[in-house]
Amino acid sequence: MIGATSGIGNELAQILIQNGYKVGITGRRLAELERLKKRNPEHFIVSSFDCTKENNSKKLNDLVDQIGGLDLLIFSSGTGNLNKSLDFEIENKTNLLNVNAFTEIVDRTFNYFEKQGNEHLVAISSIAGIRGSGIAPAYNASKAYQINYLEGLRQKATKVKMPIYVTDIRPGFVDTDMAKGDGQFWVATNEKASRQIFGIIQRKKEIGYVTKRWWFIAKLLWLVPNAIYKRM
Repeated sequence: MIGATSGIGNELAQILIQNGYKVGITGRRLAELERLKKRNPEHFIVSSFDCTKENNSKKLNDLVDQIGGLDLLIFSSGTGNLNKSLDFEIENKTNLLNVNAFTEIVDRTFNYFEKQGNEHLVAISSIAGIRGSGIAPAYNASKAYQINYLEGLRQKATKVKMPIYVTDIRPGFVDTDMAKGDGQFWVATNEKASRQIFGIIQRKKEIGYVTKRWWFIAKLLWLVPNAIYKRM
């Protein structure tokens, strides 16, 4: 579980344990990871690191060795802020995690699964990745990158004829620290969203909207003409 210190990643890690998984948990805040581990010390393995700054491959290899193998990786780490002034530091911080670190980790995982011959890669993208945003440009664009990258990995898995499942989870508004800005609606609790995500993972769906009714919003966003959307 990449990004288990809070929010969806933290809740999902607990759900996985309840369903018999042995879970490696990562994140920058060691204290939060240790607090989570105390709930079930025998089934949580902790590795605290910042995936935008350190050698992810070595850290992940060490964690996989401690777990004893890997059949499911969930990339739940993400960041993004409102940035009307286009402050580059904000945009760069978003891209370092949502694009650079994401790419390094999912590539490493896909290659691992390809050698192994199967298994399941899951990433939490966002409904925001469907269209651009004037108030959070890098966040929406980075999530669009993730959506397209995951689609590319599904295509690659098909071409190499490997049973590697790639799941793209696209949440709407969830009551976590990531939910920013006015005008939020259909805000799901973290617990409800995480339960639905786990159900999508169990079914090995390619794309899942959370909560389910955000599928309708996604369709509307695709249909809005550019001339109208840019004035919204």
